[in-house]
Amino acid sequence: MKKFLKILNNFEEIFLLPSFCFSVALLFMQVVFRYVFKNSLTWSEELARYIFIWQLWIGISYCTKNGTHIRVTVLKDLLSAKANRILEVVVIVIWFAFGCFVIYQGYEVAMRIASFGQKSPAMQLPMVYAYMAIPVGATLMNIRLVQNLIKLLKEEVAV
Repeated sequence: MKKFLKILNNFEEIFLLPSFCFSVALLFMQVVFRYVFKNSLTWSEELARYIFIWQLWIGISYCTKNGTHIRVTVLKDLLSAKANRILEVVVIVIWFAFGCFVIYQGYEVAMRIASFGQKSPAMQLPMVYAYMAIPVGATLMNIRLVQNLIKLLKEEVAV
């Protein structure tokens, strides 16, 4: 399990930074072709859009791992350490249940798109590749939630 999590940690970080750099380079190349050569690339914006979709869903997992999602802390600020811990467990369980829903629905939509054989307009890639980012990203997020829950339950409560 630890080896898998190490690969997962590296996967998120290794995927996000190079894909961001590639997207910026791709869009820069599109601008150069459009304004310097007066000829735009038909596929570059589409590819950048699909990379962005994957970045978003992998980024959700990365933010879950680091605890950098936006949070409303009004209730947390009013509660004791023990109550905060209980609240955090409840939040993780609800979040996990939502993640399971997103995984299921995302997979259903992706399979429906695959059954139609829908392809992207410019590159003619199967659209299932873009839609699979949803269940894959939500699965990675749920793995992080389980990891966070285990870590939380192992911590001692400060009195």
